[in-house]
Amino acid sequence: MPKDSVSSPSSITDAARDYTRVRDAIAYVLERHEDQPSLDAIAARVGLSSFHFQRLFTRWAGVSPKRFLSYVTVEHAKARLEESASVLEAALASGLSGPSRLHDMMVSVEAITPGEYKAQGSDLEIRYGVAPTPYGDALFLVSARGLCGLDFIDDDLSDLMRSARDRWPLSRFVDDSAAARTAAGQVFSEAAPVSLLLKGTPWQTQVWTALLRIPAGTIASYGQVAEAVCSRRASRAVGTAVAANHIGYVIPCHRVLRSTGLFKRYRWGAPRRWAMLAKEASAA
Repeated sequence: MPKDSVSSPSSITDAARDYTRVRDAIAYVLERHEDQPSLDAIAARVGLSSFHFQRLFTRWAGVSPKRFLSYVTVEHAKARLEESASVLEAALASGLSGPSRLHDMMVSVEAITPGEYKAQGSDLEIRYGVAPTPYGDALFLVSARGLCGLDFIDDDLSDLMRSARDRWPLSRFVDDSAAARTAAGQVFSEAAPVSLLLKGTPWQTQVWTALLRIPAGTIASYGQVAEAVCSRRASRAVGTAVAANHIGYVIPCHRVLRSTGLFKRYRWGAPRRWAMLAKEASAA
């Protein structure tokens, strides 16, 4: 892979630093979206002048705060769900329509076999480490067969490591921060090929693969994903599979909302989800 296809650590670190203030601004907008807070009010909330907040936000998001934050409302999410229906029908059915992440990021997917699932990853070496991303620091789990974990860090890292070892109880874990930084560069360069190693039930693997076909900038409902996999009546089971995803951002569970525009609990926090959705929508 060419070196220039991977984002430099410094650029990712700068984006992560900016994201902290963007995240706080989004949290404030989510809390007060019915009041449609002004630019001055939001800037004051994160301790910046309006001028500096405008510059920082535009640098991070690529668009003005006003345009970006217009996406961070429940009403907008409802409208996007309605608009996305026809796009999703084609994209989820074929995996070829629209700017699908599965194709744009050249994501290749491999699921462990039933025998490997039973063996609990006993023949697998997992290299792990923390690396900065545009959405805050994250714990990366990397195997020779692909990325097998990406968890954003908000609380205690030890809890995430405990969860990782529970998912791969017989695998050998090796501390390797360089592997984590390389993985972060591949994922967030939006141009490098990314390989995934999925560990889940056949149903979970089906759902996660369907999520990879949701085009960036598009929102799907649990029912729409369920219908693409088997039957709309399985929407609750889809929600359970989505909640079991431990490869954040790459498997875009952030794009799946309730049909009302609200969303169930998101593993890595509502402000981070809205930051991802709004940035994708702004780019699209």
